Amino acid sequence: MTNRDATPSPGTSPDRTGHGRTERELREALEALAGGVLPDPDAYRTARGEWLRRERRRRLVLAVLIAVVFTLATLIGLWVLNQAPSDPGVIFSGTASPAAESMSLPRLHP
Repeated sequence: MTNRDATPSPGTSPDRTGHGRTERELREALEALAGGVLPDPDAYRTARGEWLRRERRRRLVLAVLIAVVFTLATLIGLWVLNQAPSDPGVIFSGTASPAAESMSLPRLHP
């Protein structure tokens, strides 16, 4: 090891006031806290059950939303079609113009 490798960077030496001791105490406290945590034996089963419940609820909400949108689109379409005027329009008036008769194909009558 060279002299340059052994020299700490400025401001990172452990002899700063309390820096090394505070870090060590914090590490020891966190290790003690983490060592006291015990997992619940049914943690996986509980988490999986909650996830499946949320997934079912999401799918149910999505299915209901699709049904509502489809129903509304159908009702709006029927309402729009019902708003059409009941009297025959110009296109379906039944009177044929001479220009339209000359352009149409001849019909075969049995």
